[in-house]
Amino acid sequence: MDSLKGHLLLSSGGLFDASFRHTVVLVGAHDAQGAVGVILNRAREVTVVQAIPLLAALTGAREAVFEGGPVAPREAVLLVEATDPSILDVPVFDGVGFLTGDVPSEVRAAIRRARVYLGHAGWGPGQLDAEVEAGAWIVEPALVQDVFSEEPGALWRRLLERKGPPFAALAKIPFDPSTN
Repeated sequence: MDSLKGHLLLSSGGLFDASFRHTVVLVGAHDAQGAVGVILNRAREVTVVQAIPLLAALTGAREAVFEGGPVAPREAVLLVEATDPSILDVPVFDGVGFLTGDVPSEVRAAIRRARVYLGHAGWGPGQLDAEVEAGAWIVEPALVQDVFSEEPGALWRRLLERKGPPFAALAKIPFDPSTN
């Protein structure tokens, strides 16, 4: 399978793992060693200024912290859109990528917007390929406006609807199918 770096993974109706049910994951890296990404649509009830005050200057004081995935859930991950992609430690696509460690002032000046995630999603060698082939994930090219959606809670549904039939029908599946 070709690399899914820079793509979105939309959980399919058959993915019942609570960690990924109704999620949209941005794949930041994908190769023979495995894959890594962050869940884009799970904002937490805490703001960046409350959780990690040092990063609030990059995101804005009122920006929520997001649940990035079940791996290393106490580790902060900084996803940014940069005016200069050369500042990115881990470029993903179109000026979107990850920064690691301290963010010096010259790098801060090139950040258009940023989000903080706690944890990330990870797959071992061949694992993501097998999950995609089994139909657990629907793959969609990532767009900057999706990654930094103003309504992250509606992202999964909106992306499925945008793909049209039959994907739009999946958007109606409740989080808990027993409530249907």
